[in-house]
Amino acid sequence: MKKQYAVFGLGRFGGSLVKEFHELGAEVLAIDIDQEKVNQYSQFVTFAVQINGIDEEALKQVGVRNIDHAFVSFGENIESSILTSLVLKEMGISQVWAKAHNDYHARVLEKIGVDRVIHPERDMAKRIANHIVSDKIIDYIELSEDYSMVEIIASKKVHNKSLIELDIRAKYGCNIVGIQRGKEIIVSPSAEEVILKDDVLIVMGHNKDINRFEKEGV
Repeated sequence: MKKQYAVFGLGRFGGSLVKEFHELGAEVLAIDIDQEKVNQYSQFVTFAVQINGIDEEALKQVGVRNIDHAFVSFGENIESSILTSLVLKEMGISQVWAKAHNDYHARVLEKIGVDRVIHPERDMAKRIANHIVSDKIIDYIELSEDYSMVEIIASKKVHNKSLIELDIRAKYGCNIVGIQRGKEIIVSPSAEEVILKDDVLIVMGHNKDINRFEKEGV
């Protein structure tokens, strides 16, 4: 089944996240207390609704309990961010990510059990959306605006093939700088190294190249 996402707060960050999910064809529930913002983003989502994020009964009525992954982005309204995140965790949402306004806000979010704290100055909405929608990318490190290091799970497509056979650098422009196999990490693998299904490939390169490799090469 397709994963379902919810975005609470349709400000600059939440709105950007909604649009990126739309581009990726994801099913999204968008929630904001401002009806104008709900109307503005309704074209990009499966369902948009005007609700106070801390109204648990209202959230149940719109099916929030069926959501796999929720994002809380309330700008400078730190109290609403914290209370909404708390309600979502108490409702049993498996993944709740929340945008932090500052370091103090981030600490509180971590203490109440938020699964990941988003710092907009470091985590771009586009990269988060791609990271979540992909079943292959399990983590990333932003090296600069255009370059990243990501961990990608090897599929059957590359099983039992050597790095020289796959020729990833020539075909996609990115480099495999390491391979994690169980508890073992192979640093700077040789061209003869054979990839196995479920290996974690540590890939470095330009974001566009990594994205193409993730979609077409692995």
